[in-house]
Parts: sequence; C-alpha cells; structure tokens
Amino acid sequence: MSSGNGQGRIPVEILERSFPPLPEFPSARRERRPLWPALILFLLTVVSTLAVGSEFALSYAENREPFSGDQNPLLMMALPFEHPSLLALGVPFSFTLMAILLAHELGHYFAGKAYGIDVSYPYFIPAPNLFGTFGAFIRIRSPITTRRALFDVGLAGPVVGFLVALPAMAYGMATSKIVIGAEDRAELVFGHPLLERFFAWVFHPNVNVSWVLLNPVAHAAWVGLFVTALNLLPVWQLDGGHVMFSLISEWHRKISVAVSLLLLAMGWLATRGSSGAFSIWYAWGTILLILSLRFRHPPLYDRWQPLDGARIGWAVVGLVIFASCFTPWPVQ
Repeated sequence: MSSGNGQGRIPVEILERSFPPLPEFPSARRERRPLWPALILFLLTVVSTLAVGSEFALSYAENREPFSGDQNPLLMMALPFEHPSLLALGVPFSFTLMAILLAHELGHYFAGKAYGIDVSYPYFIPAPNLFGTFGAFIRIRSPITTRRALFDVGLAGPVVGFLVALPAMAYGMATSKIVIGAEDRAELVFGHPLLERFFAWVFHPNVNVSWVLLNPVAHAAWVGLFVTALNLLPVWQLDGGHVMFSLISEWHRKISVAVSLLLLAMGWLATRGSSGAFSIWYAWGTILLILSLRFRHPPLYDRWQPLDGARIGWAVVGLVIFASCFTPWPVQ
C-alpha cells in the first residue's frame, strides 16, 4: 500500500506512539517563601558595615588611610560595639555600600522574575572583614532554559549595581580631600581602578591619585566597583561565567580554568619579594580553579537559541564595565 507520496504505508505503531511531554519546570509563583531570613541577614550586614564604616569615617577625619592605626584591624572593628554612638559615623559607608549590593542583587532578581525563574530574595553575608560583608547572593531554584535568559539574568546584576556605584564614586571623589603622603604611612594600600583614576583626573587635576584620601562614600563605591569586577570575571558560575556560557558555551570550562590560573599568577606577582605577604588572588584563584574543574556549568534546555545583536552589544558594555572596575592589586 502507498501513502500517496511515493512512500509505503506508515506503520500503525508509529502513528499510535505517544511521546513524553516536555519537562515542566517550577514556576516562580508556585510557592511563597518567608522573607524573614533574608531580612535578618540584611539587618546584620547593616550593623557589620556600620561598624567598619566608623573606621573609614574616623580615619578620614584623622587624615590617614583606613586600618592604619596602632590597633589590630579586628579590634578596631569591635570598637563601635563598645561605644555604640560611633556606629552613626558609619552611615555614609554602610548605606552607600548596601545600596550598591542591593541594586546588584535586585537586578538578578527582577531579570529572573521576568523569565518566570524561581529566584530567592537577596541574602546578604555579614562578616568581620575590612568591608563588613562578603557581599550578597540570590538562589536560582529552577533551570534557566535559554541562552537569552541566562545572558540577561547574568548581566543584569553587574549593570544595575554599576549604575549605582558610578555616581557614588563621582560624588565621593569630588568631595574627598588631598593628603600628600597618606599612602606612604598606610598599613593597607587600596588599588586604583580606572574609574577612580578617571574621576581623580576630573575633580583633582594635576594631582597624584595616591594623594587623594577617599572619604567613606568613595570607599564604599570602591568596594562596589571591586565586587562588580569580581562578579564579571569570566569564570565558572560567576555573573561573567554565565554571560560567557551564553556566548560560547563550548569554551566555558577551558576559559574558566585559564582565568583561574591567571589569577594565581597575579597572586604570585603581587607577593614576589614580599616576605609573608598574601594576595587575595591566591585564595580566589584556587577556589575558582577547584570549582571550575569539579562542577560544570548547568546545561541549557534550549542551547541552540542565538543571541541577538543587542545582547552582543551589551556583552561589550559588560566588558567595558569590567575594565573600568578591575584593579590587579586591590589591597596591599
């Protein structure tokens, strides 16, 4: 028998075969999760950044770099808890930094919601370190199915956070003061990303950038730029890693390993000739190298969807943001 198109009759078993439906992914609206854990972490991080911010304010008033006093940095961060009135001094640093971090995470959050992805509220991480926090994150609880969704969710956070950090750095640099030799007497020296150098040139022309003593707002913006640069590194499942996977998924693991090794090399260069010195790039490069080798980026359900020209342009914007925020020697 013929089917009329030159082919034989189609077997009945093929006509009657039922194929499994496409997998259903969890909806972002199926379950309401409590807000209080995220709120408690947010408030704790406000307190920890207020404590650190008081040192940024006191050091600025004393014309010295932060954490360059005679006390141990950890003891200096505990001082505001012994004298709570000092916490008020930390408001400019704390509120500026929290605004940048919150904007970054909300960029991810609303981009995920736009694609129906199940994302958590932003979780902040309080910490007894130089900045009072290890940053913030959101949890993605359902798969990201397409290249465009992965690209948009990955890049939205750094772009929105940068849009808040940019005017903060401009204002902070414009209102900072000149203290010649402040870095020479400092226990810790903070690096100078391109954006900081640009605003130093705009607001303090013919002045060495190392002579500009950053006020607390500018220091908070500096931390925001540093966090943005770290997240845009094209490695593993950082924001930059997500963007890279959406662009060239087949090269993702190789580039992740190569960038991790480059960070380790930068750590070696930063500590060469300095006995007992330690660079953040040693820790960051080691962690990212292990994660890149151990855990592959989750695959996309629709990995064939191409990115349009507008998103390629935004990828270039992301590269420019990274270059303007990155400093090879963040803290020495």
